[in-house]
Amino acid sequence: MAYQGFTQEYLGIPAVTRAYTTACVLTTAAVQLEFITPFQLYFNPDLIFRKFQIWRLITNFLFFGHLGFSFFFNMIFLYRYCRMLEEGSFRGRTSDFVFMFLFGGFLMTLFGLFASLFFLGQAFTIMLVYVWSRRNPYIRMNFFGLLNFQAPFLPWVLMGFSLLLGNSIIIDLLGIAVGHIYYFLEDVFPNQPGGKKLLLTPGFLKLVFDTPEVDPNYDPLPEDQTEPQPAAEQEEDQPAAEQEDDQPQPPQ
Repeated sequence: MAYQGFTQEYLGIPAVTRAYTTACVLTTAAVQLEFITPFQLYFNPDLIFRKFQIWRLITNFLFFGHLGFSFFFNMIFLYRYCRMLEEGSFRGRTSDFVFMFLFGGFLMTLFGLFASLFFLGQAFTIMLVYVWSRRNPYIRMNFFGLLNFQAPFLPWVLMGFSLLLGNSIIIDLLGIAVGHIYYFLEDVFPNQPGGKKLLLTPGFLKLVFDTPEVDPNYDPLPEDQTEPQPAAEQEEDQPAAEQEDDQPQPPQ
């Protein structure tokens, strides 16, 4: 029963959130069990373009460090805000959500070409948090019971917390910058005078990830139509039953 409950809960997670968080957990587990090493995963433009180790373009987004506080902290925020985005503003628009992943990953990879950044998963998490926070500006947040603030301040609070832990804030700033670029191009600029939607999801993503819409003008062929049972057949025996009920009962 416990296994079935876990399976149902796991399959109930939205598809993109489930795939990404599972890949992150499995990658960390593989490193922890020494099946692979972080040196096989980190972002290295020289190895990518000269030795064609293309997988590094993806794996650098999947490793969040060895098991510890930092890993669980990032996983909690990644799972929570990725799922809320997918079930919230991206509900029914899986292809648009995947396109946001590709757009954000592309910009971060471009920046990684000019900076010594080895793993970009944390920046990706901050990007998700930023987009969610800007789309839910009136939600009140509480951080470890110490701070109360509006949702748009959450990415900056996380950056300050990262600074207190002695980590570099470049990764957090990168996530905030990429998140803001996406938010501006997707939510702000199209609503400005003279603005238009610049981020258009490719058709092949819609074909793969989105269920086809039902055409209200579609007229099915006669052989595809289900024939209802004639009402006369259903009521054929009803008058006889009524007549039997109407017959006078013999005196007792």
